[in-house]
Amino acid sequence: MRVDARNLTCPKPVVLALESLPKLAEGESLEVVINDNVAKGNLTRLAEQKKCDLEVTEEGADTVMKFTPREAVSSKRSALDEAADFCEIPDTSSSVVMFGADHMGEGNEELGHVLVKGLIYALAHQERVPKKMIFFNGGAHLTCAGSESIEDLKELESRGCVILTCGTCLDYLGIRDQLQVGGVTNLYEIAQTISSNPGVTRI
Repeated sequence: MRVDARNLTCPKPVVLALESLPKLAEGESLEVVINDNVAKGNLTRLAEQKKCDLEVTEEGADTVMKFTPREAVSSKRSALDEAADFCEIPDTSSSVVMFGADHMGEGNEELGHVLVKGLIYALAHQERVPKKMIFFNGGAHLTCAGSESIEDLKELESRGCVILTCGTCLDYLGIRDQLQVGGVTNLYEIAQTISSNPGVTRI
């Protein structure tokens, strides 16, 4: 059985795993596909507590966590209630930040690169991180190989911020295979994010 939990933040990936594990036939495994470091840690704890052998493999920007129960998995509580036992849910704000360029502001582009690097660092080290960060057009370079912000973006992701880059942009720029952090999104999902979140800031 395979569950796609990409672009989902905890506790949702854990809830999906808890709902699926009892449905496995004897000897069957569950694969949960994620692209979130917080979910990776929470699912690892879940495997230990539910006595499952765990195999973790990387598929590009995605992580596949394969659970093989050593005994039947059952629970008397709802998956959502039980997920609280395994999840460290980070403190995120409700804000969404969109980066349409790899620099900040107009005028001196070299200065703009310095500013955007500093801004991402500041976002990664403040008390509450954004709920989601979306990168498109020239901003796609910030999540790819060669970016000086990769480690700060990984820090943001580990603290619960969802990092997404426009797939159309990655393909147009020819850098999809260079993506270093987060997942890939599309214009439909970006439109949904804009319409459903009042706190959207474009850099």
